[in-house]
Amino acid sequence: MQLIINGKPRSFDAENFTVAQLVAQLNLEGKRLAIECNGEIVPRSQFADKQLTDGDKLEIVGAVGGG
Repeated sequence: MQLIINGKPRSFDAENFTVAQLVAQLNLEGKRLAIECNGEIVPRSQFADKQLTDGDKLEIVGAVGGG
């Protein structure tokens, strides 16, 4: 499967892939993230249900703390 993540093409060996599986594959579990898929925000509560398809465009942004 080919996905565009933050403007860069990435390939994954999967046919059925969810946002939750993508987060795990990218080692981003437990991080505070906002994920947009094809222009729509994916709520964290839907990560496990949101199926990705070949060619999807994702933007992944991590929260940065500090003071």
